[in-house]
Amino acid sequence: MNYKVTLVNLGGPRNEKEIEVFLKDLFLDPYVFDLPLWEPLRKRLAKFIATKRAPKVAATYASMQYGGGSPLVDETRKQAEALAKLLTKSTGTKWDGEISMACGFPNMRDTLKSQEDYPSKHNVWVPLFPQFSRSTILSLGKIVESKLGSCPLGNEGWVDAFSLDTRFISLTADFIIDYFEGRLNEKEYIHLENYKPTEDWQNIDLVFSAHGIPMRLIKKGDVYVSQMEDCVKQIETALRKKGFKGEIHLSYQSRVGPGKWTEPNTKVTLEKLGKLNRKIAVYPISFVSDHLETLEEIGVELHDLAMEHGADTYLRIPAFGVYPPFIQFLKELVLESMNKVKTECICKKLGGEAPGRSCKQYK
Repeated sequence: MNYKVTLVNLGGPRNEKEIEVFLKDLFLDPYVFDLPLWEPLRKRLAKFIATKRAPKVAATYASMQYGGGSPLVDETRKQAEALAKLLTKSTGTKWDGEISMACGFPNMRDTLKSQEDYPSKHNVWVPLFPQFSRSTILSLGKIVESKLGSCPLGNEGWVDAFSLDTRFISLTADFIIDYFEGRLNEKEYIHLENYKPTEDWQNIDLVFSAHGIPMRLIKKGDVYVSQMEDCVKQIETALRKKGFKGEIHLSYQSRVGPGKWTEPNTKVTLEKLGKLNRKIAVYPISFVSDHLETLEEIGVELHDLAMEHGADTYLRIPAFGVYPPFIQFLKELVLESMNKVKTECICKKLGGEAPGRSCKQYK
């Protein structure tokens, strides 16, 4: 019997035709577009916003020069193939690498057809979100529960959030230093042209830019911010041991709508650093695969903002992609997940829902 590992990501339109479908999937998710509204009204509003935003978003995707869509699906597929290859080599058993997306195609809802698709020792699922959030990992768990009747979080064959794993902390610090010292293979990364070692990287201002979430999720108990702060603090300690002496900042990007979101906003942080004529590097701490937020938002929009406000230099550090130590780390997580025994409702523990029908025994 072959083993299978499936990498799960948020998703992104592969071309212009898929943009509105992607946005509708995104906004129709009650854990992503979480509003205190009557559900039929919330869905109607979600569809309206998706349709209205599609043309503007299409222009942004077109500017990335990736066929009018996002490279996220292709980048995730590369990671899945690299992981399956490493698992096959390490275990002596054939592994197949698949991908599945929460929004767009290939859609997770279409992948989950029978109980054979449920996470297990032979069928491991890996959400590519380092930190837990209701809007990401809880959302994925509820998709599985809605299709197959049971929440997979904490189960055998399901890899849980890993941002506080000491191995993740170490490899993240190593990756950042490898970038600064010019050791990454630029051919493996998108828009990494003219890549070279960074002069005086020890004293640069390093901004960890995370995807923001609405504060209403934090008020519901979401541990995203606390995990993010702890994660960055531990990475800072690891970087200091490697000779980094510059200032480290944590901020949040990609705010949507008028509501209050996690702060400080990355734009505000970069404006302040720019006015101080600082040398800046931005690392996408909540992402492991390059896509719109890393390539366009961090790579272009925030770059221009910082430089317009007086920054001396601005560097975009890429997401991991197929960075060998990261793929090795995923391999270890996959093998470890095959022997887990669920003893509690992970959803409730991390700020999700109270135990549902599939978690009542873990109250």
